[in-house]
Amino acid sequence: MTLLSVEEATARLLALADPVATETVSLGEAAGRWAAEDIPALRTQPERDLSSMDGYAIRFADLPGPFRVIGESAAGRPFAGTVAPGEAVRIFTGAATPEGTDTVMVQEEAAREGDTLTLAGEGPGRAGRNVRPKGLDFTTGDLLVARGERLSAPRIALAATGGHGALPVRRRIRVAIAATGDELVPPGTPVAEGSLPEGNSAMLAAMLADLPVALIPLGILPDRLDAITAAFASVDADVLVTTGGASVGDHDLVRPALEAAGGSLDFWRIALRPGKPMLAGRLNGTIVLGLPGNPVSAFVTGSVFLRPLIAHLGGAADTRLRTQPAILGEDLPANDHRMDFLRAETRDGRVHVAAIQDSSMLRTLARADCLVLRAPRAPKASAGDSVEILRIA
Repeated sequence: MTLLSVEEATARLLALADPVATETVSLGEAAGRWAAEDIPALRTQPERDLSSMDGYAIRFADLPGPFRVIGESAAGRPFAGTVAPGEAVRIFTGAATPEGTDTVMVQEEAAREGDTLTLAGEGPGRAGRNVRPKGLDFTTGDLLVARGERLSAPRIALAATGGHGALPVRRRIRVAIAATGDELVPPGTPVAEGSLPEGNSAMLAAMLADLPVALIPLGILPDRLDAITAAFASVDADVLVTTGGASVGDHDLVRPALEAAGGSLDFWRIALRPGKPMLAGRLNGTIVLGLPGNPVSAFVTGSVFLRPLIAHLGGAADTRLRTQPAILGEDLPANDHRMDFLRAETRDGRVHVAAIQDSSMLRTLARADCLVLRAPRAPKASAGDSVEILRIA
């Protein structure tokens, strides 16, 4: 069977389903999701000219003074009158500049005796100095957040300042997670000879912790076709993620269970290392993603395929992996027909690839802070060359 490229597998996976339905939620509930619609400004910010410093609001043409101080303007308590030539108003940062003024003299350059104010320094230098003009940040109708952009903390603040108390987003994606294998036992329980603590489920849950998902833990499924089929048939989720059982051995039952439950396989086996035996398909309205059982393989395929799938279902405009350039710390041999994701650590401004890349070695993964991407058929690389990396810590 011909192996699918990572690019083709990604495209086919994302084509299995459209983004989930839209809902309107509070700003707190919207954090970390993707905007389902363009979010415009409902107001102008600032609504009036504001002072950016503590000092005195004056008319620039009246410098160097003297001025007569006639009142005060503070944030939320603006000066109510109009300032005439030769007059000034004590003003504080964030306060509205009074009618008739165009500049703020900072208090460090002001000398005041009673109500008489004079310039004691170099002065503002130009009209409009230390004033934030009306609409400096945005005006009513401006686009604040585009559809498909993720609602980060700054974008939440922007939307709030723009007049929004609730935002249109995609609902949370329901993700069911199951591990398969008779050798697996729940983490924290006694481990008999030949058994292994099941850590992939907790790892995947941690990988999705920053995404808008609702997790449905299915636990450990035994290596029995009837049990796995029954579990699949009862799943009510947008995505079913399994680990283990995706290869071709006698106990690799994810593919036959998917078909026995009434689902269909879309693709299987990727030109990827680690993670070649990954599969994807559909079961009723659920996308089924079968990840390898080796923990590093499960982590890599979860990073490369599962997280972009969640972003796609959540309405993200851009689901591409966020890679960045880095400088290689040692030589690497030429690559074969598979794309490599190599565990590496950043030290002294360079990335150093772990000498042993066995997909069962979790400690190497835990120590890594990035994956070095090596394209299929990539020529050998030398220390000092630029490579693309995917940050994982």
